[in-house]
Amino acid sequence: MVSHLFYYQLALFVLVWLFVMLPVTGAKPGLPTPPVPAQPKRKRSTEPKPFAGLTHKPSCALCEQAAGERAPAPPLRPDPMPPTNRRPRSVDTSMHFCPHPECDYRGWRGLGNLRANGHPSGGPWRQFHCLGCDGYFPEHHGTLFHGKQAAVELIVRVLACLAEGLGIRATARVFEVDPNTVLQWLVEAAEQLQAFSASFLCAVHVRQLHLDALYAVLRGVRDGAISAENALKRLERSRHWVWTVIDPESKLLLVTEVGPRTLEMAQRVVHQVVSVLAPGCVPAWFSDGFKGYLPAILAHFGLWTHPERRQDKGPWPKPRWMPLPGLLYAQVVKQYRRKRVVGVKHRVVFGTREAITQVLAAWGWKINTSFVERLNLDLRQRVAAIGRRVNTLCQGEDGLRHQLTVYHAYYNFCLPHVSLRQPLLVPEPTHGRGSAKVWRPCTPAMAAGLTDHVWSLKEALLYRVPPWPQPQTV
Repeated sequence: MVSHLFYYQLALFVLVWLFVMLPVTGAKPGLPTPPVPAQPKRKRSTEPKPFAGLTHKPSCALCEQAAGERAPAPPLRPDPMPPTNRRPRSVDTSMHFCPHPECDYRGWRGLGNLRANGHPSGGPWRQFHCLGCDGYFPEHHGTLFHGKQAAVELIVRVLACLAEGLGIRATARVFEVDPNTVLQWLVEAAEQLQAFSASFLCAVHVRQLHLDALYAVLRGVRDGAISAENALKRLERSRHWVWTVIDPESKLLLVTEVGPRTLEMAQRVVHQVVSVLAPGCVPAWFSDGFKGYLPAILAHFGLWTHPERRQDKGPWPKPRWMPLPGLLYAQVVKQYRRKRVVGVKHRVVFGTREAITQVLAAWGWKINTSFVERLNLDLRQRVAAIGRRVNTLCQGEDGLRHQLTVYHAYYNFCLPHVSLRQPLLVPEPTHGRGSAKVWRPCTPAMAAGLTDHVWSLKEALLYRVPPWPQPQTV
């Protein structure tokens, strides 16, 4: 039988609980508790927030290295040779310079110190005479053809096939040349064409740029990791990336680089673009959603700003690294499902959507990266090392970089684009029975104002790059 003390303690506990809980809930005894109204959910704003800036400047290793190193100043330009009373020379020597180290005119063009002496021993190359040092040198000195026993047309055709996408071994079979010889010509041509492109791609004015990177599969064998018998069976494959930057208006290919898809590589690519652009040029940037582009662009197109104080008292806010006032940057973010594109979003990173639309309205475009993606298709078809499902893969990054360098110069200076052709004021008749020409072919370098004609591959390989920049002649 339960004692009365238990009921007494239970009743005391209930009374204490009522006195404690009633003030908390706010309910009165004997009245129904009113329902608590449901609070509406807070709607998040879909408008992008303005960029707040960074407290530290993004570092660029190449910029720090360039700040510490200074290029040596070129020597003083000598005075041009005075004209003589003799009959003027018919051979143009303005594109050549004396290569002798002890000559005062070494590296300088168009100073009238060179004279053409004809073809020694009936050879194909002309000989030049320098009046400054009284020295002689052949016309092809310092080019790929110097010291070669093979015919010039054969070397040019071999390199043209490589630039059009034929593999090294396939080119060797077509022209009946040893593959090692073709590889040697490719390496020498890449070194010369790289200097050729760098001499023209400087102080470029552009209004917008497209950035992208496509993967490339390379193959290689570690030294000593496997035996020679299993080398062909166990090829080690690794994924690399080919970085490209193109001007969509002139189709000019500014930079091609090979490396991993990292922030350091993005900074390196943007640094190369800045070295090519003219001083003060701030183009609009368009890329995919890779996160490395933002700090890379901001590191080269930014400045320190001091935010305003929000309160009358207190410390001043820290300075922020902000983009330049005229910098525009937008991203095209693609959504994939089962390796297929199911959606595309446009994200404005720097600037406003109205400003970006105004830049693209002159051409009737929208925010896109279609031009650099079309360039990726050309690279797949014309660079044998990065084609899809091919057996012409390179053994390492050096071979891929050599092929890209040759294609870079071939694309900008030797390959006319149909979308860039210009109508002729007067149709030009052809030598055959065909219709008259009504279009003038145009390359990306011509559309960008870097050259005035379509270069042949032989002409580009014969071009001698001076060791220092030359003054512009009017």
